[in-house]
Amino acid sequence: MQNNHVDHLINHPGILTAFSVVIIIMLLLDLGVFNKKSHVVSNKEAAIWSIVWISLAMGFSGVIYYLMGIEQFTQFQSAYWIEKALSVDNLFVFILVFGFFNVPKHLHHKVLFWGIIGALIFRAIFIFSGVELINMTYLPEMEIFGKLVSINVVLSVFGFFLVFAGFKSWFSKEDDDENKDFTKSPGAKLVHRFFKVSENYDGDKFFTVENGIKMATPLLVVVAVIEFTDLIFAVDSIPAIFAIAPNDPFILYTSNIFAILGLRALYFLLANFMYMFSRLKYGLAIILAFIGVKMLIQPFYHISSPASLTVVGSVLILSVLASLAFPVKEEK
Repeated sequence: MQNNHVDHLINHPGILTAFSVVIIIMLLLDLGVFNKKSHVVSNKEAAIWSIVWISLAMGFSGVIYYLMGIEQFTQFQSAYWIEKALSVDNLFVFILVFGFFNVPKHLHHKVLFWGIIGALIFRAIFIFSGVELINMTYLPEMEIFGKLVSINVVLSVFGFFLVFAGFKSWFSKEDDDENKDFTKSPGAKLVHRFFKVSENYDGDKFFTVENGIKMATPLLVVVAVIEFTDLIFAVDSIPAIFAIAPNDPFILYTSNIFAILGLRALYFLLANFMYMFSRLKYGLAIILAFIGVKMLIQPFYHISSPASLTVVGSVLILSVLASLAFPVKEEK
């Protein structure tokens, strides 16, 4: 299939350059200037960085609106907020991982930084290969209920999967993660397979020397666990955003990257305010099911990007309001 969105972007190389420059500069500032030394991130610092990342994303979406129009703008916004919302669910598990391994608070930022660097790479692989796979799996047009339709095999599979994931998320129990032994996760096993691991942390180092033997520190194990945890969550989030713009890898990747890069600041900001999101899992379940249904009915009925954005935004706002109105009585 001809990808008109990509052709449109070729006519605006400046937007590609601007995106790349902004991301590189912000990562360099983050690693080499503002967080050169490991430290405990305060609520004020987390709030400032959250505002910075959200502002950058909104500003970039404004550029997309100016150059490409309302359709691509709403696609970016929908994909961004879907990824952002699903990332909040991811943060709950991050908190459990840090607690399980007793990671000192001043090391949380470094773990999340390198975890997100890995996420940038894997998300690019998933998104660009996924778009190519989608373009290759359209069935020939067929007549169903008196209407000619072109069904995509991959999008249909994703649709069924997301509906199932929505039901599973709705009925999931928090104890499932809280009682999990993270030393048995694939990430932890991978590190232990290739390295001897010391029992104690050595500052913010990933490797240390004990009795003349070079060993990995528990910090490296934590990074590996975070990486594999993100991969598992990507199984939900990546198919979900394909429903928004299945043939536009640029919109999908840029929105995904902006959402992920703001994840660390969001983690530190929300760690002390999780009660505000105690009912979020129900909102995420509805969103996943809605996106799945949208994928399944796409050949027969198109739900516009503005309509999708309205549904996603409304569900997120209502789930936060429900969390505040009906907080969980027992918090751990």
